[in-house]
Amino acid sequence: MPSHPANESAPYIEELRIPFRYPVHFTRGVFDPANPILAEVMRRADDTVPRTLVYLDSGLVAAHGYLPDAIHAYAARQADAMRLEAEPRVLPGGEAVKDGWQFALKVVDEIVEHRLCRHSFVVAAGGGAFLDVVGLAASLVHRGVRLIRLPSTTLAQGDGGVGVKNGIDADGTKNLIGTFAPPFAVINDLAFLATLPHDVLLDGVTEAFKVAIIKDVAFFRFLAESASRLAAGEMPVVEETVRRTAILHLDHIRDAGDPFEMGAARPLDFGHWAAHRLEGLSNYALRHGQAVAIGIALDSHYAWRKGLLTRAGLEDILGAFRRATLPTWHPLLGERSAEGKLLVLEGLEQFREHLGGRLCITLPNGLGRGIEVHEVELPLVEEGIAFLSQARSDRSD
Repeated sequence: MPSHPANESAPYIEELRIPFRYPVHFTRGVFDPANPILAEVMRRADDTVPRTLVYLDSGLVAAHGYLPDAIHAYAARQADAMRLEAEPRVLPGGEAVKDGWQFALKVVDEIVEHRLCRHSFVVAAGGGAFLDVVGLAASLVHRGVRLIRLPSTTLAQGDGGVGVKNGIDADGTKNLIGTFAPPFAVINDLAFLATLPHDVLLDGVTEAFKVAIIKDVAFFRFLAESASRLAAGEMPVVEETVRRTAILHLDHIRDAGDPFEMGAARPLDFGHWAAHRLEGLSNYALRHGQAVAIGIALDSHYAWRKGLLTRAGLEDILGAFRRATLPTWHPLLGERSAEGKLLVLEGLEQFREHLGGRLCITLPNGLGRGIEVHEVELPLVEEGIAFLSQARSDRSD
């Protein structure tokens, strides 16, 4: 209930409670004319047919060249649910598409050109960076055109594609510009995963480990036991991993009490302070999943040195990463400035700034639990970097 001021100088406090509800479907062949899920999501109760624009990640089209024709056939079959306003648009995927405003503004211009309204749909099929850009554009026009996400990678299907965030990189900072805008629906087409390059497939495995280490020890054990099969790209275990990761991610958004991240805690950013910095230092040659794996390894070592994680727990994590062929080291971890400071440590300050001035880092507190810390002892981070470097050397001997 809003509070009523007792006198003229006291503020009137308004409190809004706005429920958001969106389905996350798991299916195969989303654009098969016989698959009703997309049409059922879009169909209007008043029988009007919404204007629709479809955006496709160029990498997805390269692997599934049938998609533009399949979308036309689907729209023709489901004409009572959607009306294509233009040919499906193809935009680049990968981190480059998020570098500045170029592609986000292109989507904004096309939404406006085709007169989409708040009851129209933008359908976006692609990887996480691609979905970030299209989602940002859709959230800006009319303060929000309905967005249906069709994530096409393990990372997007289990993590970013099912969440509520959109954004682009600017001024050298990852996700500096963005919005919190829940999608209208998410449809995970598991058939898209079968054609992923090996390193792209492993990106989602990293994020699965991330959420399992701090939230679900049983899931961590499943991943550790399945690590070699995940590395081999065995689809049944990959799909099970994606499902469980997505549900844990959604449960966190719903239950943690801070879906729009108004507070300082970011449990799902475990391992990310170093990862974001490593990505930037590599000019994004280092994939997000690879960088996060290294960041998790570094923070897990730190947790061990602080008494939050046993040595056996640390070895469980690092051993599972090795079996899954996830990296725990990169030479950029050891790069120093002319003054001798480790360049990766700037990631802590960038994280602090992103969080509003107070550092808040999630660490494992035993396997399957997380804890927030607000100070980081830099000598222990340096020790962790040396430990990971030595561990890598030991394995290569």
